[in-house]
Amino acid sequence: MTGAAGQDYGLGVVGGSQVNSDTITAISATAIALCSLWLGYSQIKATRLHNRQSVRPLLVMRRVKGYEDHKAGLRIINAGLGPAIVTNSVVRLDGEDIGHWNPHAHDRVSENLPVRPKVYSLRPGAVVLAGQSAFLLHLDEFSEDEHGWFWELITQRLVIEIHYESLYGGEHFEAAPPPF
Repeated sequence: MTGAAGQDYGLGVVGGSQVNSDTITAISATAIALCSLWLGYSQIKATRLHNRQSVRPLLVMRRVKGYEDHKAGLRIINAGLGPAIVTNSVVRLDGEDIGHWNPHAHDRVSENLPVRPKVYSLRPGAVVLAGQSAFLLHLDEFSEDEHGWFWELITQRLVIEIHYESLYGGEHFEAAPPPF
C-alpha cells in the first residue's frame, strides 16, 4: 500500500508476497478459533472428570463389635456419592481362596462354627446405593465370652474383598477390611 507522497504503508513482505491487513486478520482469527477449540475440549474433559467424581462410590469395610445393640460383624458402607456396582468378590478363609461371597462361600465359612452367622451376599451386578450400609456377616447377640470365636474369625481368619465400579464403569475399585 503506497501513500500520497510515495511512502509504503504495507505490512511487509513474507516469503516473497505482500502481507496486508486482511491476511493478518485471517491468521489472528484462525489462532483465536484454535485456542477456543482447545479451551472447549479442555472444558469438556474437566466436566467429564468432575461428573465421574461427583458420582464416585466409596465402599468401606469395618469390623463392628457391640456398636448398635449387641451386634458384631463385618459391615460394608457406601460412603461415596454414587452407587457402587459390584463386579467381583474374593473370599479367603485361613489364607485359602474359597471363591465369591455367595451361598457356597457362606456355607464354607460357617460349616465348623458353633452358631451360624447371618450373611448378606454381594454377587456381581449387585448395587450398593450411596449411604447404604449392610453387614456382610454378623451375629445379632454378640457376647465376648460366648462368641470370641466369631471375633477371631472376622479379624484373623476371614478376608472378603469386594471389587466394584461406578455407573461409568471401568474404574476397578476395591474394598477390603483394614488389617487388624
